[in-house]
Amino acid sequence: MNAALRRVSAVVIAMFLVLMAAVTSVQFFQASSLNGDPRNVRNTYRENGRDRGPIVVAGAEIAFSQPVDDPYKFLRTYTQGPLYAPVTGYSSVVFGQSGIELAENSVLNGTSPSLWQQRLGDLVTGRQPQGGAVELTIDPAVQQAAYDALGDHEGAVVALDPRTGEVLALVSTPGFDPNVLAGHDTAAVNAAWQQLLNDPGKPLANRAIAGDTYAPGSTFKLIDVAAALSADAALTPDTRISAPDSITLPGSTATIANPAGERCDDGETATLATAFAKSCNTPFVQMALDLGADAIRDQADAFGFGDQLAIPLTVTPSRLGPIADEAALGQTAIGQRDVRVTPLQMAMVSSAIANDGVLMRPYLVATTRDANLTVVSKTSPSELSTPITPEVAATMTQLMEGVVTSGTGRRAQISGVQVAGKTGTAESGFDDGTARSNPHAWFTGFAPADDPQVAVAVLVVNGADPAAGDYTGGALAAPIARSVMAAALGSGS
Repeated sequence: MNAALRRVSAVVIAMFLVLMAAVTSVQFFQASSLNGDPRNVRNTYRENGRDRGPIVVAGAEIAFSQPVDDPYKFLRTYTQGPLYAPVTGYSSVVFGQSGIELAENSVLNGTSPSLWQQRLGDLVTGRQPQGGAVELTIDPAVQQAAYDALGDHEGAVVALDPRTGEVLALVSTPGFDPNVLAGHDTAAVNAAWQQLLNDPGKPLANRAIAGDTYAPGSTFKLIDVAAALSADAALTPDTRISAPDSITLPGSTATIANPAGERCDDGETATLATAFAKSCNTPFVQMALDLGADAIRDQADAFGFGDQLAIPLTVTPSRLGPIADEAALGQTAIGQRDVRVTPLQMAMVSSAIANDGVLMRPYLVATTRDANLTVVSKTSPSELSTPITPEVAATMTQLMEGVVTSGTGRRAQISGVQVAGKTGTAESGFDDGTARSNPHAWFTGFAPADDPQVAVAVLVVNGADPAAGDYTGGALAAPIARSVMAAALGSGS
């Protein structure tokens, strides 16, 4: 070989090696970053061009993909979109996914390792890949009842089966229609997104489980009573406890009175049953002071406060906040100060009481299936904790029955059904530093009291002006809870 041919050969070999190095760099070292580059439209079309599997409630598809003649090939569609939006979330070609669409994305788009047999079959047969199905625990009648009962209120409802932890209803209002975010007209989707972001009602917020948390007001007295009964086996509903008309918080000049300045009983003492049914404040402030901050915090933690939960939607942890002194403890005891909770958390408290002291782990996904409807996974109920004993649970049930029978929760009564519950009315602070917000209205409870099948928590955010009357949890939240529990039981409200 002469010198010229050797030089040409060397140049060709060098170019070949450079080409191999460049291809290796692109296909191996840069693949991840290139795939993740937002300018890579192939990735967008690949992700949103899948035949995404359905989300199913009671055998009916509430979210599914239908074929369309555009580059994305399939359009995500939501039946009764606003009703189920807090659960399904959205799947958008512009904004990605939220809700179950995000939490179960790998099942729905068919890439989950659990669907390997289906993917292998698709590869062998050449079939169009399909996503799997996600079946939820939601009861459509209970979900609809909660949505209808909340109506125009800003608020949330959570309903659980206390025996299993299944989420029967999860509603947040005002809501949104995920169909407006699922379209393929990106200009229209962006406009709809901005409108939702600018809405003062924050329709994208899931008030039931995430984001904002709320002062629970007197529903927190369930924690006080659980701690007191756990610490003192001699304490009974008939035990007379301190119940003055007002109490001065230790180390301060601040005082706490009973709701509307009412007398609890004789102005000095009251039975535990009377104090609880009337939701007096001073007995529970004193109860917490006697028990101490550690006992209250430990009891709250046992019910799930502070837990990082996923149902599989991510749940914002509820919290007591700092309890720096006895004055802070007194305010904490009535669900004020820095106490902040989700409606799911308060439903969990009632659920544990209903289930003989055992708190079951809440969950939304019942089963997942492949495209051939073969069950891939099924959720088994599991215990999260045992915050109270069966004996304490029985006493608390008796106290909660009194709230509905003759106390502040009478509007939660269901004909022929014994209901247990607790109301709450929580001061919510200031909107803009000058005007005080209306109180939050709460109800949490379960039914039937002697054979619990549903536990609920209802929150009406900034429900009504106290000057207008009917602003309490008993007035606003209890009737909503009644409708939800009646639907779960198949009873008239």
